[in-house]
Amino acid sequence: MTDKDSESVKVWCSEITATYTLEQRKDWYSDVANIYHQARPRYPKTLIHRAVELARLPAQATILEIGCGPGIATVKFAELGFSMVCLEPSQEACKLAKNNCSAYPNVEIINTTFEEWQLEPGRFNAILAATSMHWVSPEIRVQKSADALQDNGSIIMLWNTPPHPNDEICHQLDDVYQTQAPSIPKFARYGSIETHQANLKEIEQDFIKSGLFQIFLSEQLVCDKTHSIDEYLTLLSTISPYIKLDSRQRASLFSGLRDVLEKTCTGRLKTSYLSALQIAQVNHW
Repeated sequence: MTDKDSESVKVWCSEITATYTLEQRKDWYSDVANIYHQARPRYPKTLIHRAVELARLPAQATILEIGCGPGIATVKFAELGFSMVCLEPSQEACKLAKNNCSAYPNVEIINTTFEEWQLEPGRFNAILAATSMHWVSPEIRVQKSADALQDNGSIIMLWNTPPHPNDEICHQLDDVYQTQAPSIPKFARYGSIETHQANLKEIEQDFIKSGLFQIFLSEQLVCDKTHSIDEYLTLLSTISPYIKLDSRQRASLFSGLRDVLEKTCTGRLKTSYLSALQIAQVNHW
């Protein structure tokens, strides 16, 4: 991984919150909410149980979830019996989350952003953010998270990074990206595991440097998955730089990618991605 690769991750994440207003970010995933639920990988059970263990969650813990989406991680924590208040700005994702969590009466889904949510100081044993913390304004996410937590409460961040084909295929796809969508940063095209690890390290440093959190723990798994070409392109369509493209440009890009993949993958594409857990314990003086 080069410094340029790492820098592109930071630039894109800061562009999300700096370039797009809160109103624009609310509806970012609305058009792909159903596809997001179908295509995005689930979080490994081992990481879910490690999160509960490392955060020392009591059996009756109350969790605030930031950006629950269609409830992919929500359901896994609800199955363990925790009470949850889940914030989700997209109306379409909210509908899916409510349906997916209908069997769990202790789960409340609220259609709002973390920024606009009325703070309930010291209420929660933990805050959960599953591939969502980068969408929260940097000047808000650390302080407001700390304020919402009880003494010794923890923030739990789960991440599944974009899929990474092998280097030979990435090289063959490069010309398509350069021609059809040069604006998509390399980390979103086929970012290496090392690139994503560096990105997560940056988020970790935000919490450590704040002085509001005293313990930071992390664990990571490298996961492998084989996709059909359709499944792979569908998954890409749920990742923010691809959503940003206009529909014609996205269609041209995917057509070019499909042509290359059909010549090189015999219908199946092996990828790897990073599934990660980060936990920070609040430091209430």
